[in-house]
Amino acid sequence: QVQLVESGGGSVQAGGSLRLSCAASRYSYNGYCLGWFRQAPGKEREGVAVLWLGYSNTYYADSVKGRFTISQDNAKNMLYLQMNSLKPEDTAMYYCAQSFGRRWSDCYSGSWWDRYNYRGQGTQVTVS
Repeated sequence: QVQLVESGGGSVQAGGSLRLSCAASRYSYNGYCLGWFRQAPGKEREGVAVLWLGYSNTYYADSVKGRFTISQDNAKNMLYLQMNSLKPEDTAMYYCAQSFGRRWSDCYSGSWWDRYNYRGQGTQVTVS
């Protein structure tokens, strides 16, 4: 069992930046899929970014490519999402999630956020 706690959300003007953090209660081993997804009021969940721990694989939704960067510091059990050039349409609750992936496609294919075993409570991002 692992607990995930997000932080770093807030209100920012369009064009601004935020850095989200996700603290895990235990070490994650190579092969774990670590990701961020979001949900805006009245909208479906959307996968934002994923990485496969121990490998160089990353995945980004088209809507955030070139603006968001996912990274991790496994020594600190931390996952990050650097968000630049924020837009009003980025407004949502952001969640981190993790799950073991036997292959890279396990991490990002389909509605991966629904398959992951663990997820946090979310942090709100509002862009005006």
